[in-house]
Amino acid sequence: MTEQELIHGCQRQDAYCQHLLFRQYSEKFMGVCVRYAIDNAEAEDILQEGFIRIFRYIHQFKGEGSFEGWMRRIVVNCALKVIQKRKIHFVEANEVTLSATPQIHATALDQLSAQDILRLVNALPPGYKTVFNLIVVEGFSHEEVAELLGIQASTSRSQLVKARKMLQNQLAHLQKMTG
Repeated sequence: MTEQELIHGCQRQDAYCQHLLFRQYSEKFMGVCVRYAIDNAEAEDILQEGFIRIFRYIHQFKGEGSFEGWMRRIVVNCALKVIQKRKIHFVEANEVTLSATPQIHATALDQLSAQDILRLVNALPPGYKTVFNLIVVEGFSHEEVAELLGIQASTSRSQLVKARKMLQNQLAHLQKMTG
């Protein structure tokens, strides 16, 4: 079944097509949800809400641009709604933690798995984690992040700088432990 046939089937609310769409994209979008959620249960809730919205609004997809990108944006928006309910605060990081940028050897990075990197990102404070994911992983601009989160673009920029520095510190710490 082509993507177009699948979309048309879902627009007709064909349960089989909806099932196929879910099977085709659920694992990929679960990865998106995990990056924003506190735990797997919350990620599953976000994923479920995302697909409910995809099926509810699929008739609005006009075939302009990537269908996967259209769905991803819906899933990310569902994740952001959950984050907004948590009332995250964009905290200032301890300046001692961020003062020096450690040197990290490329071989240390090569030894990290995707799960290791995900754990490091998930250990960031909620504001840093959210901005990092939106900018670095999803590709949003600082202006888009500011609008999505109801913050200033400059706050988005500073949160990203602090997130990156914190990740560098975490990587340096891991490097010391393994090297």
